[in-house]
Amino acid sequence: MLLSSLILLTFCQNYTPDNLNSTGLSSKILIDSNANTIAQRYLCTDSFYRLKYDTGSFQYYLSHLPLKPVGSRVQYFDGSYKSAYAYSSVIDMDISPLDLQQCADAVMRLRGEYLYNTRQYDKIAFRFLGDGKMHSFKEYAGHDQSYKKFRKYMDYVFSYANTASLHKQLYPQSFYKMQIGDVFIQKGNPYGHAVIVVDMCQNKNGDKKFMLAQSYMPAQETQVLLNPDGSGSWYSKPETIKLYTPEWTFDTTDLRTWNH
Repeated sequence: MLLSSLILLTFCQNYTPDNLNSTGLSSKILIDSNANTIAQRYLCTDSFYRLKYDTGSFQYYLSHLPLKPVGSRVQYFDGSYKSAYAYSSVIDMDISPLDLQQCADAVMRLRGEYLYNTRQYDKIAFRFLGDGKMHSFKEYAGHDQSYKKFRKYMDYVFSYANTASLHKQLYPQSFYKMQIGDVFIQKGNPYGHAVIVVDMCQNKNGDKKFMLAQSYMPAQETQVLLNPDGSGSWYSKPETIKLYTPEWTFDTTDLRTWNH
């Protein structure tokens, strides 16, 4: 890695290309500015290192998600842009021009994309809120397994599933057993939120750092979150049960996992 490709970025709350609010959220992040995936762009800190995962695993898929160039801003479904107070990178993945892919939807999209890309078509299924049943891609698509049909299926899912139905689909996970792909989720009333663990590092003592991604309301591109404590995009075990993210506060007991 060339030293010239490493840069130290500063992001602040209410940042726009023409304005930096020095009183807002700030963070310094050591990254490889030439890298275009999560695992390549973000360096583990201090004595922490990444574990190796099978290239066909969900963990590998998430930690190698493609990223837009450094400095890109999150785009809303309507083409407008979100200021950079909450995120440090934007995942390079299209979204519908409709207000569909919000918080839980982005989590389901990543899970669905992984299963589709690894040809696990029979496993692509999500629970709907109204009838409480699982609705599968296979049932929806019939013999048409094209990516175009898959994207239509995911928009269909976004219309009938939300944080409450996804919460019911997932299984409780101990914070101490966290792995890439697990989800912090609150079903809420009337609104909830969900963020997904997309990368992790650990040290020889087993201490872990983790990275989170989200979409939000209104529908917007999925983004790698900043830590509100100003330390960058890596999160550590909080001192209390509360896990603070830029736009939502979770409890560590909100962690859930997929039926692997």
